[in-house]
Amino acid sequence: MAEYLFFSGKGGVGKTTMASATAVALARQGLRTLLVTTDPASNLADVFEQPIGPEAIPITGVNGLWALEIDPDAATSAYKERALEPLRAILPEALLASVEEQMSGPCTEEIASFDRFIACLQMPEYDRIVFDTAPTGHTLRLLELPAGWSTHIEASARGSGQTCLGPVDALAASKADYDRAVALLRSPEATRFVLVTQPERTSLEETLRADAELHALGITPRDLIINGVIPETAADHPFFHSRRQMQERIIADLRAQFALTIWQMPLLDHDIASVTSLRKLGEDLERLGFLAVPVAR
Repeated sequence: MAEYLFFSGKGGVGKTTMASATAVALARQGLRTLLVTTDPASNLADVFEQPIGPEAIPITGVNGLWALEIDPDAATSAYKERALEPLRAILPEALLASVEEQMSGPCTEEIASFDRFIACLQMPEYDRIVFDTAPTGHTLRLLELPAGWSTHIEASARGSGQTCLGPVDALAASKADYDRAVALLRSPEATRFVLVTQPERTSLEETLRADAELHALGITPRDLIINGVIPETAADHPFFHSRRQMQERIIADLRAQFALTIWQMPLLDHDIASVTSLRKLGEDLERLGFLAVPVAR
């Protein structure tokens, strides 16, 4: 199985639930597992009923599972401090303040979050790392960040030697790490990218766009989870019968348009908001064979 699993898709389709249930199931298999969320609006703490912060903490009731949230503010502060610390002893205070001001823009926050994201890919103490990503657009921007850096770095090196992301020399060194990480994300031997959707027309269209945009980045999704399918046994009521027929048409469209392994998860009659319910959902994923899909190592 891939060392890294990414769950991505439109907001509200169940990414956090599927990522969390998968992480619980992997930990129960005896694999040291880290669950990471890159979503600023994540409800991971609610799902596990315990505080979760920017550093990995063990999940109560699940041996072998840790979780962390990438906090953009904390990541930005740490990134700026690392970039500025070597300059404090060599730059006058006025120039140092100017450099710090240049690093106060939104691009610094984005790259600081990406920097923390990359750090999570470099944690050999875990057997599996599961990412609950932000909604698709945010995730794509995150993965696109390194693409234009070479030109940006070269232009800045010919000018002031300073960018909104920090000194050119430091940025160039970081870029090498980021390039290696992107290569890792593009490797099907190391990374399994899972799209999550619901059997609704708007979700289908966004999933199609996400699949195309990920391919443009050199990342090939391998799986599609269709979440919230009305069980056939519940479709005897006219309302649910009509809704299920609509869902079946959309699922047929998904199967026709995607060269992916498709997994269907039923609409549940209860919330997934505890370790017990996540464990049960993880068992359902195992029974489907979702966790048994091999990837050559």
